[in-house]
Amino acid sequence: MYKFFFDLVFTRMDPEQAHHLAFRWIRLLARIPVLRTFAAAALAPRHPELRTEALGLRMHGPFGLAAGFDKNAVGIDGLSMLGFDHVEIGTVTGEAQPGNPKKRLFRLVADRALINRMGFNNEGSLAVAARLASRRPVFRTVVGVNIGKTKAVAEADAVADYVKSAERLAPHADYLVVNVSSPNTPGLRDLQATEALRPLLGAVREAADRATGDRRVPLLVKIAPDLADEDVDAVADLAVELGLDGIIATNTTIAREGLGLRSAPSVVKETGGLSGAPLKGRSLEVLRRLYARAGDRITLVGVGGVETAEDAWQRILAGATLVQGYSAFVYEGPFWTRAVHKGLAARLKASPYATLADAVGADVRNPA
Repeated sequence: MYKFFFDLVFTRMDPEQAHHLAFRWIRLLARIPVLRTFAAAALAPRHPELRTEALGLRMHGPFGLAAGFDKNAVGIDGLSMLGFDHVEIGTVTGEAQPGNPKKRLFRLVADRALINRMGFNNEGSLAVAARLASRRPVFRTVVGVNIGKTKAVAEADAVADYVKSAERLAPHADYLVVNVSSPNTPGLRDLQATEALRPLLGAVREAADRATGDRRVPLLVKIAPDLADEDVDAVADLAVELGLDGIIATNTTIAREGLGLRSAPSVVKETGGLSGAPLKGRSLEVLRRLYARAGDRITLVGVGGVETAEDAWQRILAGATLVQGYSAFVYEGPFWTRAVHKGLAARLKASPYATLADAVGADVRNPA
């Protein structure tokens, strides 16, 4: 049914307009008490065997929504209603900004992928913090907050910009993510170099601790799939050294070659980050490398090309305690999380592992 609707309606609309329309429907449904109860029962049945503990947090399962869908924390209850076990909002910047000029979002339907050059369009950390502070949750879910650099801020002032966001948002976050891997803010990916990343993460950690007092907010960093292998190792080593809570692997890619893309060259050549199915292989490689380097000393979150329960299961076996998706949501629709959870439960039952925690990293620890 959703595929028919997608082909008939959404493919005829600008992708960004389609996103806003679909998100409005989700938020509207979540505001109607009886309907949201029925929707949650149909779309988000719980599987007790998938219950997950990560980052000191308890979740219904390991599968969450990656940052980028809800940039301003306006639809957390609606997304939880659809079955996401955690929702990562943002990316939020220190100051409000409109993002890059439109058109800035493109579908690669033949590849089940997206290209975006949104440019961190959001209302800014002050507005988002106020919204989170006034939120009265209808559905219980874990909320992560992803922070990035304001485009107008010079690279020399990037640390202060992140600190501002951390101080404002950490009190309202279940976990905090430092995004240094979007390709759509000039100079941002340079912050992935360890000599720049070390002081940035240290400053954000201190800011979050100042803002939250006795409650320690878990801190993660999100990295790009385009890092060289030795740089992936360096980030893993740095995360362990600093006592970071986790790494999210991976963001979108600027690569186009070697991905087997079938979509029209006129779309493929658009600048921006590519997400979706073509990213699957490299994201899994990065995840495996991180787990081989850091083991269970940090929590890994696998994202990038996750479409099915099998994809999520492979991420867990490769070392991910948590798994996220986004692009497949566009193509699969509202029953996507239900299918992923059902498939994960079936795979766990058929496996030699008693719990999901037992399965984390099994393929890396015991290669065939």
